[in-house]
Amino acid sequence: MTDSPYQSLLNTMVKHQKAMGEYLPSVDQWHPELSGLIDIRIAADGTWYHEGDAIQRLSLVKLFSSILKREGDEYFLVTPIEKWQIRVDDVPFVAVILEVVGEGSSHQALVFTCITGDIAIAGKHNPIRVEIDGMTGEPSPYVLLRSNLEAKICRSVYYQLAELAESSGEDTYTVSSQGEQFKFQ
Repeated sequence: MTDSPYQSLLNTMVKHQKAMGEYLPSVDQWHPELSGLIDIRIAADGTWYHEGDAIQRLSLVKLFSSILKREGDEYFLVTPIEKWQIRVDDVPFVAVILEVVGEGSSHQALVFTCITGDIAIAGKHNPIRVEIDGMTGEPSPYVLLRSNLEAKICRSVYYQLAELAESSGEDTYTVSSQGEQFKFQ
């Protein structure tokens, strides 16, 4: 009996996680041929699904998220020898905690923590962007987490940012982190 693509991918990931320790693997350096499409989807709220069922084990979600790679508008789970395409409804991560270090100072840093435990400190290499839905006018804020993978900033964290925002002109507000200014609406 052969392993399913899901089990094969999981087995390979576990081997590499043990070899890598707690460090994120260098997925940007891995370029295997496409193995196929696997029935894994990341919903807009950050929930991971396999074959329609939510993946309940956070440790498994963390493991998968550590080998996530984006190429153009497509997302893949990759190992040095496998590459499986998955579906992502919006972006793969959700920032659920904001810590403001040095609030109000010129060295203020906005530290975002995601459901997976991944951390991004907004700044030059991890910018914040806000998209406005053309139909509803609803803002969708994001922060770059790593490489070209983003985290959507959840509503409660967005409200924290709104409290930190400073006026920078007519109907324009900014938040600052690590000396960088980010437009905020």
